[in-house]
Amino acid sequence: MKSAEELRELSVEELEKEAEGLRQELFNLKFQHATHQLENVMRIRHVRRQIARVLTIINEKRSGQK
Repeated sequence: MKSAEELRELSVEELEKEAEGLRQELFNLKFQHATHQLENVMRIRHVRRQIARVLTIINEKRSGQK
């Protein structure tokens, strides 16, 4: 999992790819949780928060460009 500092160094396109990958991971985690295959349920929370971090940085970069 990348830190906020590492994420800020990425371009908007790279951040969007990162967000898409995290969304896919979240989908898989939710599916595993529903089928009782997920060992670490806290992973869902961590991925959700990482998605929020990425989207926040994307919005900061876009608003800074205007």
